[in-house]
Amino acid sequence: MDTEVLDKSIVLCHSCDLVVRKRALPSGVRALCPRCHSNLYDTPYCSINGMLALCLSALILYFPANFFPVLELHFLGSIRTTTIFEGAMSVANQGYWVVGAAVLIAAVVAPGLLILSVLMQILIVKYLLHNPFFRRIYKLLLCQQPLLSQLTMLEIYMISIFVSVFQLSDYTDLYFGIGTFCFTMLFIMVIFLQREYHIEHMWSLLDEKP
Repeated sequence: MDTEVLDKSIVLCHSCDLVVRKRALPSGVRALCPRCHSNLYDTPYCSINGMLALCLSALILYFPANFFPVLELHFLGSIRTTTIFEGAMSVANQGYWVVGAAVLIAAVVAPGLLILSVLMQILIVKYLLHNPFFRRIYKLLLCQQPLLSQLTMLEIYMISIFVSVFQLSDYTDLYFGIGTFCFTMLFIMVIFLQREYHIEHMWSLLDEKP
């Protein structure tokens, strides 16, 4: 037990290999190596309630962002709208099913699972961490968290939207829909959520609440 506590209370500098004992830091403060002044660790995560607010905001934005029109195209008297989900399915129907599946996973499926995973972790920490069954679920969610973070690539879709707007602006009139605003806000919420989420901190909560 003492060895386990000791291992969690020290950190090794990545630059000069100095062993430093960790200390509690206020939110947003960074610890530097006393020898080489390299970054040792910081506290980027906000409170559990703060992450809960980010999760709920992202969840509210998720459905209109994916299923409301992102772009409205006016060309030769015809009007066409598209959503992120329809865009992914359209690419798949044209024979590029690998690209369509990648867009669907990176822009629709993975972000939704990421938000739900973090939300479930927070709810378990707040109310159910004393239950052995939910502790096992909590551990499983933490194990899958790095994969979901890597699969979530909303920024790629944002770049593709900007490229499409730039290329089509000379040939058609483009109008942004409510989906554009919701998707942009969802992108911001997920970015902040991933910044504030700290998986080592989430793992440490298992020891604090037996």
